[in-house]
Amino acid sequence: MTKDEYLITDAPLKALSIFALPMILGSFFQQVYNMADSIIVGRFVGSSALAAVGACAALTNVFICVALGAGVGAGVLVSRAFGSRSYGKMKTIVSTSLISFLILSGILGVIGYLLSRPMMQLLQTPSDILDTAVLYLKIYFLGFPFLFMYNILSNMFTSIGESRVPLALLIFSSLLNIFMDLWMVVNLGMGVFGVALATLISQGISAIMSLLIFLRRMKRYEGAFVLFETKELTSMLDIAVPSILQQSTVSIGMMIVQAVVNPFGTQALAGYSATMRVENVFSLMFVSIGNAVSPFVSQNLGAKKEERIRQGYHAALIMDVFFAILAFIIIENLHTQIAGLFLGKDGTELAYSVSCGYMKWLGYFFIFMGIKMATDGVLIGLGIMRPFLIANMVNLGIRLTVALVFAPRYGIEFVWLAVPLGWLANFLVSYFSLRKCYFNKAHKET
Repeated sequence: MTKDEYLITDAPLKALSIFALPMILGSFFQQVYNMADSIIVGRFVGSSALAAVGACAALTNVFICVALGAGVGAGVLVSRAFGSRSYGKMKTIVSTSLISFLILSGILGVIGYLLSRPMMQLLQTPSDILDTAVLYLKIYFLGFPFLFMYNILSNMFTSIGESRVPLALLIFSSLLNIFMDLWMVVNLGMGVFGVALATLISQGISAIMSLLIFLRRMKRYEGAFVLFETKELTSMLDIAVPSILQQSTVSIGMMIVQAVVNPFGTQALAGYSATMRVENVFSLMFVSIGNAVSPFVSQNLGAKKEERIRQGYHAALIMDVFFAILAFIIIENLHTQIAGLFLGKDGTELAYSVSCGYMKWLGYFFIFMGIKMATDGVLIGLGIMRPFLIANMVNLGIRLTVALVFAPRYGIEFVWLAVPLGWLANFLVSYFSLRKCYFNKAHKET
């Protein structure tokens, strides 16, 4: 065994902690991109500009989730090949996925650029921020292939048990993004255009560096491979398509929720957008744990060490409880200060009320998201995609129903009241599916 194979040799809690903590830090710095945009825009340009950037978030997340879902399919297969030491097959999967999904990213980038204004109009974006939002969105789509490439490569790194390289690249690109944000907005007075351009440049540099480092890393593993293999693409799509459908559909759902929020006005949207950024930061701790579980499960499945899968799941749940308590303590004590980072002195009483109300409510229930993500991570690692998709659609259905039916009638608070209920329902469907499809079956076989 080599030091790269610690996910199939070390104690599960130790292995997952070593693997997941850099991913959690990496997720934090990934959000620094968005948080830096929002904080700098909110403080140096104004709350209307913050609302414009925030209005784009739900739509851009749809496209980001396509990249993430595509990476999941490739990542599961790479992990299995790595665990079984089939390095030639692993390289074929890597090459096939990069070629296929980079072509897809170019197509989506062109579509997004051309349809930026119609999409923002469809979301009922307030007229006073529409032009600014469209400008931000168009520049974003110009850099979409870089974003896609980085997310695919990041998933590849984690699939072979390497989470430190993506972390280092994220720290570098996040710091570069903040520096360029400040320079372009504060010094050059470029406003939202400068923020979008800074993000594009930072993501481009990060993606190119990721590609060069990953290609060098692949030289460690010997084995003949081909650049493109239709069979591997088909296997990849069997896992990637349900993941893309789940992640993009959930983001489309959030985009619909965004359309529910928009009619409440620019200040309510600014408060909602601020807390959505905060929710993303805390959520990504649990997303990272779930993402760490998937390659852990896949590698041990490939190495035929299936008894370690249940142990890894339990270890992930322990980590989720710890981070849920941490999130609660931070939000309960610092919610006003956190909202102030985004809204600043320009934020109105309504904006602060919306932001703090949403934030405090979520603080009590992040544990539901944690256990949901850990369970979903095991399902993905095992390649059990249908229950995973169903569970997440149940989650989305609950959130959409409450937001669409009750928020327009009884107030914006109903946009977020159903969030923890959706998380809990998702966990229950995923958990009982996991027991039925795998754990009970594995127990009978032993």
